[in-house]
Amino acid sequence: MGSVFRSEEMCMAQLFLQSGSAYDCISELGEMGLVEFRDLNPSVSSFQRKFVSEIKRCEEMERILGYLLREIRKAGIPLPDVEVSPIAPPPKQVLEIMEQLQRLEVELSEVARNKEKLQRNLLELTEYGLMLKVTRGFMRRSERDQLGPRYEEFPFLEKDSVTGCTSMQRLGAKLGFISGLIQRAKMEAFERMLWRACKGYTILSHSELDECVQDPDTGEVTKSVVFLISFWGDQIGQKVQKICDCYHCHLYPHPDSAEEREEVMESLKTRTQDLQTVLHRTEEYLRQVLDKASESVCTWGIQVKKMKAIYHILNLCSFDVTNKCLIAEVWCPVNDLSALRRALEEGSRKSGATVPSFVNRIPSSGTPPTLLRTNKFTSGFQNIVDAYGVGSYREVNPAPYTIITFPFLFAVMFGDLGHGVVMALFALWMVLCEKDPMVKRSRNEIFKMFFEGRYMILMMGLFSIYTGLIYNECFAKSLNIFSSGWSVRAMFTELQWTNETLRTNALLTLDPNITGVFNGPYPFGIDPIWNLASNRLTFLNSYKMKMSVIFGVLHMSFGVVLGVFNHLHFRQKFNVYLLFLPELLFLLCLFGYLGFMIVYKWLAFSARESRLAPSVLVHFINMFLMKGDGEPALYPGQMVVQVLLVVIALLSVPVLLLGKPIYLYWLHHGGQGQGSYRGYERVQRGSVEDLSVTLSQDMEEGVSHSDHATSREAQPEFNIGDVLLHQSIHTIEYCLGCISNSASYLRLWALSLAHAQLSEVLWDMVMRVGLRVDSSVGAVVLMLVFSLFAVLTVSILLLMEGLSAFLHALRLHWVEFQNKFYGGNGIKFIPFAFSLLPSSLDQEGLMGDVPPVL
Repeated sequence: MGSVFRSEEMCMAQLFLQSGSAYDCISELGEMGLVEFRDLNPSVSSFQRKFVSEIKRCEEMERILGYLLREIRKAGIPLPDVEVSPIAPPPKQVLEIMEQLQRLEVELSEVARNKEKLQRNLLELTEYGLMLKVTRGFMRRSERDQLGPRYEEFPFLEKDSVTGCTSMQRLGAKLGFISGLIQRAKMEAFERMLWRACKGYTILSHSELDECVQDPDTGEVTKSVVFLISFWGDQIGQKVQKICDCYHCHLYPHPDSAEEREEVMESLKTRTQDLQTVLHRTEEYLRQVLDKASESVCTWGIQVKKMKAIYHILNLCSFDVTNKCLIAEVWCPVNDLSALRRALEEGSRKSGATVPSFVNRIPSSGTPPTLLRTNKFTSGFQNIVDAYGVGSYREVNPAPYTIITFPFLFAVMFGDLGHGVVMALFALWMVLCEKDPMVKRSRNEIFKMFFEGRYMILMMGLFSIYTGLIYNECFAKSLNIFSSGWSVRAMFTELQWTNETLRTNALLTLDPNITGVFNGPYPFGIDPIWNLASNRLTFLNSYKMKMSVIFGVLHMSFGVVLGVFNHLHFRQKFNVYLLFLPELLFLLCLFGYLGFMIVYKWLAFSARESRLAPSVLVHFINMFLMKGDGEPALYPGQMVVQVLLVVIALLSVPVLLLGKPIYLYWLHHGGQGQGSYRGYERVQRGSVEDLSVTLSQDMEEGVSHSDHATSREAQPEFNIGDVLLHQSIHTIEYCLGCISNSASYLRLWALSLAHAQLSEVLWDMVMRVGLRVDSSVGAVVLMLVFSLFAVLTVSILLLMEGLSAFLHALRLHWVEFQNKFYGGNGIKFIPFAFSLLPSSLDQEGLMGDVPPVL
């Protein structure tokens, strides 16, 4: 079998890399993605390995690149597309890249700091100017009121009529002012605190700004309030200053006179204009620096990612005794050994090493990883299988068969021509746009999930079209492509019906025994006349239920048959006789016979003889009771055949339960001289019952019969109890599973009927309402109703029902199909490939707009 039907043959290889060419050899392997490295220093911590300093240097460069990318994104500069993936730079060039990045970081950080300082100064000057404009109104209002009426509550502020001084002035206190801005949300608490702390020795004037102001500290745009505090004495002034600091007020000096205020305002205008000019030039220079950095930052990011990955791999290697050669162990597909050798030769040539690096294939007792090569079409189906479990090494891969069975079982539950067309068109659009960079860069997680499975959705849509034609359903309506096989005219010509019959009967039955009423089956699918019949649901119930049983038996039987290929490949021929045959006989003698009776009844009884057809369910129950009285036989000799099938099924159970344990016991104790190597001892390499490596692989690896003889002491001791217990669990699980799994396939019937009924309800309750409107606004109503019908169809029938059918089809494959032959206990092959390694920049989403270069 090819690698599609069975995983690739793997081997353990040992790489001998010269110290001078190891970096270039690993770089070549990373570009090709051929091997999976093993850690030869598992006991050494990450901080004690050879190339820790190089990895730290790469992490420092990633930090600088992250800073540059954040600044570039903040400036709105687009990143250029990387047409060709750059190779990992040689170690000599790493220092040059590091110096360029550090120089860019210093220059950019200095310009950014200057820009922030200029912006802060500009915001402060803007706030100062707004404050002066507002406080000028305060002072004019105070001069107009002469402060008389406002200070009636404070008699100590009233002037003496003789001296012309207030009591505070006689005590030596001076009048002071503090002005600034505060956030509107803090104003009420600020005013209350000022009153309580200063005991009324302050006068607060405030006014809210009409425009929002950007906070110089946080950069947030907020509503602010301008305040002016008048106070007497230095101690009160200190208290006011502390309160303002606690509430994070922005304080600015207040001019003592109107002339000084005008001078300050003129000076502010001049300084603001100068700052704006300098800030504009700084922003231009900053953008030039970022434009220059953006030209190379993506290339540097890819190179740093590759360098870091190479040094991580070098830390997995070990040095020889001379410290001149690195030794690495890798898993490699056998078919790629020649490519591996070419990659090492190319790496040695690039580094100019005089001694070439080479590879040796070595034997290994470990379980090889599983490699299944996929493409963009098969990857979605392979992911479905791997979600259940990665296949064991060299066992049969269910994915090629899932390509057909999964969309088909989905379509059985989702069968509708109209819905299938919509789904197929959506998937076809994604397939045609798969090379569009805008589609690839989409960050919508749901769309990404749909896009990854576009070929699977396309197959499900196409199969849904097919089953929709079989069911003859298109948005809950039937299509009369061919003329119906039933004729109403014959009921009148044979004088069975008259006009009086039509008036007096709400329901009438077509009699197929009358000549001309039934002219034969519909050429393809279900006859459209059933869409008008009142017993349509009863007919579809019977049809889809029996169809589900037949599909279930065929699907499970196919899974049991696929197990034969595993038994033969792993040299377990005894499992063919002691596992496969009993399992297949048990399944077919009981449930296979049920499917045979269904098909035989369809073929043996026509529409005219349908009333004479016996019940298949009654016959199936009587089969276990071994009686046939009261029901007419389907065919002659039915009782004898049923008894024989039940006996064969019952005899298969003890063979399935005891056959393999007894054979292994005999093989271990009495049959060692008759080829024990090919039997039980060969099994011991994996587990008591499962084989992991074939005999042919051992011969290729150079493992002889004597090698096995010398390693018998290391093999686990045979325990008949463990084997018997394991086989008992398997027998009970299989026999009961055949019953439960067969019943589980009835979900095909249930979901198919549910989908059809939901489609019919949606048509009757939505679309039919719009079609019945015959007034002048009927077109407008129909357009609105159709829009609602389309939205509900997509959201409920396509998305919700489609997801339900998808999950049920997934369960049928995992539980009912794959457990008949698929272990799923393997280890996935993860090659060292640069294209599969995300960097810290990718994880932070800083390089999310750059398409991946493979």
